[in-house]
Amino acid sequence: MLDAVMDAVQGFGVSTTHYLQTNYQDAQGLFLWVSWAADLRNTFFIFFPLWFHLRASVGIKLIWVAVIGDWLNLVFKWILFGERPYWWVHETAHYANTLRPHIEQYPMTCETGPGSPSGHAMGAAGVYYTLVTSILALVTSKKKYGSKKSSSKEWYLKAILWTLFWGVQVCVCLSRVFIAAHFPHQVVAGVITGMIVAEAFNRTQWIYSASMKKYFYTTLLLTSFAVGFYLLLKAVGVDLLWTLDKAQRWCVRPEWVHLDSTPFASLLRNMGTLFGLGLGLHSPLHTGTEGKDTSGAFKTVCIIVSLFLLQLLDGWTFSTENHTTFYFLSFGKSAVALLIPTSLVPWALSGICRAKKDAKNL
Repeated sequence: MLDAVMDAVQGFGVSTTHYLQTNYQDAQGLFLWVSWAADLRNTFFIFFPLWFHLRASVGIKLIWVAVIGDWLNLVFKWILFGERPYWWVHETAHYANTLRPHIEQYPMTCETGPGSPSGHAMGAAGVYYTLVTSILALVTSKKKYGSKKSSSKEWYLKAILWTLFWGVQVCVCLSRVFIAAHFPHQVVAGVITGMIVAEAFNRTQWIYSASMKKYFYTTLLLTSFAVGFYLLLKAVGVDLLWTLDKAQRWCVRPEWVHLDSTPFASLLRNMGTLFGLGLGLHSPLHTGTEGKDTSGAFKTVCIIVSLFLLQLLDGWTFSTENHTTFYFLSFGKSAVALLIPTSLVPWALSGICRAKKDAKNL
């Protein structure tokens, strides 16, 4: 009974993908760009350095929401065993008596993990929900109470931001369905769970004063749980990497199957990010420069330099021949990506400014 229901739901999903690909082929470039923009990599390499220097608390919360959300997404995927449209359409018996729909594939289609819930939709919902609620909280804290004019402006701002939020979510969901990476029910589940994670961190305060020890133990706990869960299920005969074989079998181009989309690559990347945040915030380089120069010009230069260096770092890729080496290098790269804006860039720029002042005083 459950299989029949899921076949009907997934059949509807494939029909939706076929409809979008047939009737909105001209929007292919937009859909592919949206899928790229919704990747959590952009939160780490663009949103975080920007917000960390504008409002450190928002940047810190963004990382926790993104990392914990993606970790939960990995666990949910291992539990729910979600199919993906691009391979399900070839293997299902649902079309035994009807014509099997033709589904196009794209460079971002062939992700290797299970499909439910959608990681892109969950990440985008969590990140943008955090940004919207943080901006509104900042505006509310600065408004003049009792002023009808400020209340009216706040209402308009809420309307604009929440309209933008839902517009982004709709675009991300349509994009993931269009490229046949997810079924509609998977992207809806991703949006809902992403918002829940973000709201949970809106009510969590300890992350802003977490010690290096807490960062270390949290990273160790999350990694150990995921690896232990994998080994436990493997011991009872459940292969959690069953999707990798499907991706390699049904992806039309082998080069579109990327190792960095596997569950363990995601896990090590996220754990490196969280550990890097802890290192950056508790580094002597950060504590030595914290609060010393809060001018707008200094923050602007920090943002520009950080973004430039992170784009260079993002272009650094590793060989996938040795999986263990690839995973550990991904962990290190993610950690360095957080060290750059939190400690290295502010320390270096503070040193340059200090040297210039000393030269003038000579």
